[in-house]
Amino acid sequence: MESSLSKSSLLILNNKPEESTVLTKICNLVGTAFSTTETGSALELLKNKRIHVLLIDSSMADYSHFKSLPSSTSIIITDYDQDDIIIKLSKQWPLVYYVDTHMVPKNKEEANSFLRTLKTAMDHAHLKLSLKQKKEKLREALTEIQEIKTVINDSVVKEIEDRLSLQSRFILFRQEKQKMERILKKLYAANDITSLIDIIHDVKDILHAQGISIYLVEESQALGKYLKPLVWNDSILSHPEMVKYTIPLGKHDFAAITARDGTVINSSEAFQDPRLTQRYIDQLGYRLENILCVPILAEESVIGVIEVYNKYSHQTREKKVFSQEDHRILGLISEHVSIAITKLNLIQYDALTGLLRPDPFFEKIIQKIKLDGMRRQEDSAYAIVMGDVDWFKNYNDRNGHEAGNKLLRQLSLVMKSSIREEDLLCRYGGEEFLFFLAKIEDIKDACRLTERIRQRIEEHYFENEENQPRSNLTMSFGVTAFTKTRLDSLETLSKVDLIKIVNEADMALAEAKQKRVASSTHDDRAERMIEKNKVCAFYQLSDQKFEKIDGIKPYHERYASEKREHKRFYTSTLLVYKNSHGPQVTKTINLSLGGLKIPTTDQFMNYQTLDLILILGNRVCQMQGEIVYSSKTKNNGSLFHTGLQFKNVSLDNKKVLEEYFSSLHAGSSKTAH
Repeated sequence: MESSLSKSSLLILNNKPEESTVLTKICNLVGTAFSTTETGSALELLKNKRIHVLLIDSSMADYSHFKSLPSSTSIIITDYDQDDIIIKLSKQWPLVYYVDTHMVPKNKEEANSFLRTLKTAMDHAHLKLSLKQKKEKLREALTEIQEIKTVINDSVVKEIEDRLSLQSRFILFRQEKQKMERILKKLYAANDITSLIDIIHDVKDILHAQGISIYLVEESQALGKYLKPLVWNDSILSHPEMVKYTIPLGKHDFAAITARDGTVINSSEAFQDPRLTQRYIDQLGYRLENILCVPILAEESVIGVIEVYNKYSHQTREKKVFSQEDHRILGLISEHVSIAITKLNLIQYDALTGLLRPDPFFEKIIQKIKLDGMRRQEDSAYAIVMGDVDWFKNYNDRNGHEAGNKLLRQLSLVMKSSIREEDLLCRYGGEEFLFFLAKIEDIKDACRLTERIRQRIEEHYFENEENQPRSNLTMSFGVTAFTKTRLDSLETLSKVDLIKIVNEADMALAEAKQKRVASSTHDDRAERMIEKNKVCAFYQLSDQKFEKIDGIKPYHERYASEKREHKRFYTSTLLVYKNSHGPQVTKTINLSLGGLKIPTTDQFMNYQTLDLILILGNRVCQMQGEIVYSSKTKNNGSLFHTGLQFKNVSLDNKKVLEEYFSSLHAGSSKTAH
């Protein structure tokens, strides 16, 4: 019998040479792989060797052949192209076995997925073997007790008590093991931030703790590095609440010290500990008796902290202290939390919106600028744009923080769809966003691109926007542009250099939101009358590529727009309309249930009604549209962009439109996959 569970043995039972070769290659990455084509040979190997994972081809995965298989061996049933078959086979195996399924990998991505499945199965096998060893030790202890009982007749009662105590401990150990397995399953299944932090109650239960908090390490210009709580004292926080509970890493505080030094803190008398800061006293809601803080590590860097409060006895509920075993369990959980965080990429992307976080955003900008420098693109110009949601506090106060979070997610999708492939977008904090625009001509070009983003947001319908001060949900933007001549050195270009440029965009944003005007009055009604929803630019006198204007100026150019409540699809399909010259054929620019946008050679009057024939695949819709606007395009003076609102749409035409949009959505989903 092997002495170390860290050495993994895997057995591949597969009579297809090409599949067996693929599986063997992957298995050898994580352990020692054996291979056979016959069930009899496999059973002989299983009898003589400790096999941690058995990989069985679906054609040989009938449980009736493997009834003697140890329950500690994990099972993975494989097939090349019949996913439903292997799932059905897996359900025939008894619950005592860990059984998983996976298709034989056909490419690198599937191989990585198979490797993760394989590692999970191995972890489960090692855990079961570990538990088996502990059970054997317990049985040996029970045997010793039985032997002593037969020898010492006058200690019968005591021996019975010892045996019952040992059995009780064994039952508790089995329960703790089941709880741990439940936590690990939740972590491996986590596909978003909510499902990740769904483990908090299970962690509290297994450690018998009164409360738990989970933090991530963040960094900002104002605070430097700090801890942002995802969970504070069992409560999952919304973004506005997180700000209240942030902790700078320089603070002499339990969590901050753990994050700063990467050390575990186990304080049995926390109420007398100098690391007990006022926030624990004011915000916990109960006296902090003892605390256990464990760092969350990713490649030896601290990315977060888990801390639990006030250990109590499971039976009597009396206060206790966290043990070395508690330290070990919480450390194991933190390792798996780190894996889940890495899988969700929360280090690089914002958990709420899925946008880049500030640090990765600045790193990518530096990479882009340095790459342009290597390509000798000396005339490359860039822009930094800062955007801020207008009257976001009003939206949160009226509709609640969850609605505010939903709004930020929707805004992020609109902004992502509004920028070019070479541009970058980041959530800078709260309702503030940063854009990096590459390959621009000048400051006016940057403003034009930003104006399109502003307009797209203004035109989009957001839930509850009618309750905003101007009955609309909008954003204001500050723009600054620069060339490499503004930078001292590409070799030493850093985040600090970019922050100086961001500050210019911030000043332009303040002008766009008229913050200086707002700060001069305490009248809330007057503040709500301030004009926002615009783009302002910061002009640099010293930058010869841009206009020689010093200061901050508003960008006035506007594009014709209409507002539609329904989702737009940017699809080009044939449309026939009638004008004074007879039927005219054009193509749609975008289309929704409420209306459409088309290029026309004629300019129409607002509120004019046109007869329309819309071609949607092999279906035809005849309807009417009312002109909302008709304006010249910027680059072609003889062409107009005309927006129409549908009038009196029949139920049949509405159904045809909905089915067409569903087909577009299905097509885009397939492309994405």
